Amino acid sequence: MIALVDQPVLPGFLVEEAIQIAKSNKKVILGPGLQQGNNDLVVVCKSGVLRKKVPNTFWVDCYQKRYVPNRGEIVIGIVTQKAGDIFRVDIGASEPASLSYMAFEGATKKNRPDVNVGDSICARLLIANRDLEPELICVDSHGKKGKLGVLSEGFVFSCSINLVRKILNPACPFLDLLAKEIAFEMAAGMNGRIWIKAKTLKETIAVGNAVLAVEYKSHEELKELCDDIGSYASGFS
Repeated sequence: MIALVDQPVLPGFLVEEAIQIAKSNKKVILGPGLQQGNNDLVVVCKSGVLRKKVPNTFWVDCYQKRYVPNRGEIVIGIVTQKAGDIFRVDIGASEPASLSYMAFEGATKKNRPDVNVGDSICARLLIANRDLEPELICVDSHGKKGKLGVLSEGFVFSCSINLVRKILNPACPFLDLLAKEIAFEMAAGMNGRIWIKAKTLKETIAVGNAVLAVEYKSHEELKELCDDIGSYASGFS
């Protein structure tokens, strides 16, 4: 069977469009749900809807809660153990990831980062291989932390990976609409974890409830949802 963009697909379907692009010696990026099979065929390995991002990025949009690490993705983890120079971080995968104390901006043997067991970490996956332990870093390619690192205060909760992809989609107006109602900070990890922080605890809870409600809402219903959350939060101010 041939898989078509924006259409439901099943494992075993062939992504003919990606195959043809690869044959023309152009770079093709395969995201979650796709893999390169024999004879350079691009095969679907998860059930869902085939998506494409211009120019040559393909992936399968599917509902899942179990996270499979992918190199380069931003994740939110919880520090569970400190072993020598390495932190063990729970990212919701089949095994914990490792995070070196040298993977922070400006870190040296004398100037170690202030990271403790139980802290929430926003990091990028440096190594994600089925045969190797996942490895995290908290700096970009220029050695700057940007918005990565320890997430102070706030609230972390879990959700489906599909929800994270939906709210991070540039076409989704949810974050812009909610920001007009409540001032908040948010970090979304591709491992199905979201960190939020607002001015008060009640506003933080309101934002968390709004995020969880987005999963089954259409874009037209998001405006009404954000208005309701804004009214709810202002009632406690």
